[in-house]
Amino acid sequence: MLYPMAAMVLLIFIVGCVTLKVRLNSVKTKQVSVKYFQLMQGENLPEMVIKTNRHLANLFEMPVLFYVVCTLYISLQIDSNFGVIVAWLFVVFRYLHSYIHLGTNNVRHRMLAFWASFMCVLALWINLLILA
Repeated sequence: MLYPMAAMVLLIFIVGCVTLKVRLNSVKTKQVSVKYFQLMQGENLPEMVIKTNRHLANLFEMPVLFYVVCTLYISLQIDSNFGVIVAWLFVVFRYLHSYIHLGTNNVRHRMLAFWASFMCVLALWINLLILA
């Protein structure tokens, strides 16, 4: 469970770097004033700035349930091949979700990736409750 969690942390750092690059570029091209970033309000933002900001915030929302369940598997010493496979599936779907959201932003594809990852977390919790 540690490696899927580390892969999710890596995704956060990747999206954080993309977000920083987009923000710096938006200031450099004068699409957004640097003052905007003091309170994060008050300007019409380019779409990519909105997408990256929102996506980075999203990586601190539902994935919290993933981190908690993985930590419980580790701390309760629950050995479950099913759990590990589903944890990796969660990570794959979250990477796919990020790729879609920050790329084409096709809502249907993004929704499918999101709900697949959501169902993985649900499966992890149900499996944990059965095995604990």
